[in-house]
Amino acid sequence: MEERQLAERCARGERQACRELYDCYAGRLLALGTRYTGSRDSAEDVLQDSFIKVFSSIGSFRYRGEGSLFAWIRQIVVNRCVDWLRERNRAGTVSLEDARTPSESMLDGAAVDLIPEDILSAMVESLPDGYRAVFNLFAIDGYSHREIGKMLGIKEKSSSSQYFRARALLADRIKEYLRKNG
Repeated sequence: MEERQLAERCARGERQACRELYDCYAGRLLALGTRYTGSRDSAEDVLQDSFIKVFSSIGSFRYRGEGSLFAWIRQIVVNRCVDWLRERNRAGTVSLEDARTPSESMLDGAAVDLIPEDILSAMVESLPDGYRAVFNLFAIDGYSHREIGKMLGIKEKSSSSQYFRARALLADRIKEYLRKNG
């Protein structure tokens, strides 16, 4: 079914349309939530809260072409993930153990391509909370460090630093994986 029609049916309160919308996007959005929270259970909670928001505000959705409904819902989930991190004061804090700077040598894209997607996702999910949030927002979702700072209540330089450290940690983990499995 076309997104516009599905959104209109959901706005009218048609239960079947709401179910279709959920079934269509829940899997991808759960993966997104897991990337941010690092936990499937937490991601399920975030997803539930997000869909409550989606269904309560679907009347404000404005169709802008194919993919706009998913983009709108995805933004709600990202915002809810950021709220989840803030509520737990986990977006801007890194333990002293995790604050050490890992090796600064980065990998090229070819090395990353050798890692199965599920392993790479698990590596990202296992980053410390603050690093993971900044990495997802910057590298995957395309926010600037200034925007990330505002979203997470941290300084722009802290965002940049956490992103660098997240990349370095991932590089170390990828090197270790390739050493063991290469």
